[in-house]
Amino acid sequence: MTLMQACRAQPGTALWEGLSAMIGPSHALSGAAAWLAGTWALEYFDQYHQTPLQVAVGTVVCAGGALLPDLDLSGRVTSGQGGATVAHTFGRVSLFLAECIEKASLGIYDATKTRHDPRRHNGHRTFTHTMPFTIGVGFGTTWLCAAGGKWAVIGVLFFTMALALRGLLHTWAEKTGWIPITIGSALAAYGAYLYLPAGRGYPLLGVAVGVGSFVHLLGDIITRAGVPIMWPIPLGNRMWRMIGVPNPVAVVVGSKFETVFLRGAFALVCIAAALALAAPAVLQTFDIHI
Repeated sequence: MTLMQACRAQPGTALWEGLSAMIGPSHALSGAAAWLAGTWALEYFDQYHQTPLQVAVGTVVCAGGALLPDLDLSGRVTSGQGGATVAHTFGRVSLFLAECIEKASLGIYDATKTRHDPRRHNGHRTFTHTMPFTIGVGFGTTWLCAAGGKWAVIGVLFFTMALALRGLLHTWAEKTGWIPITIGSALAAYGAYLYLPAGRGYPLLGVAVGVGSFVHLLGDIITRAGVPIMWPIPLGNRMWRMIGVPNPVAVVVGSKFETVFLRGAFALVCIAAALALAAPAVLQTFDIHI
């Protein structure tokens, strides 16, 4: 039995958890690419203009939202080891949060599974990897910002910006630890809040979080483990059926295809979309007409 076969056979093992967590930086890049590409499409086809600050904030928040579902992958809180990339964002505080989310997700799984669903020992890739969760965090973020006002907005920005930093700058984050991420995110969140327009900047935060979470699900679907994206709609005799692509074409987590090709493609999309968004302003500055 190969390593990946052993992990697939026992999805509750720590070994499978570690392999699943290696794709965190790719998730963050995919969220940023999706937001920038979508922003350009709205600008080009629907003339929906956003300021550079709005675009930047939305991109970072979407990148952070793309890591959010993996908060169900906990590690060892006392030793600070294991868990997904995102679980280390705030040190042991976020590891404890991930532990709580993992246990809650496992509880939901156990409460709703059929007798044909396999027995699990952890809640990774269960509730937080479903459409109800994705829709819920999107609408929940919008509601929180509208109901909570200034400090709720700052809190959402702080949390998602920290997740994005942990994912996009993972090598630096691992070396420097959680304190610089926390301080930098707090300063950036408050600074962004001071300049975001109230009419359009805040509702888009919920959209960015929801889009990022959905992009995460799409990223996991192309791996061998898959995700229960259709829950709570039963498929056949199972409630928690993992949806994914066939193994021969599935992305192996941590492979060169993922770390080099996919991340490179996401980076190119980010660059191309950013240049396309900036082009009209640059042409106007130099009075160039096309």
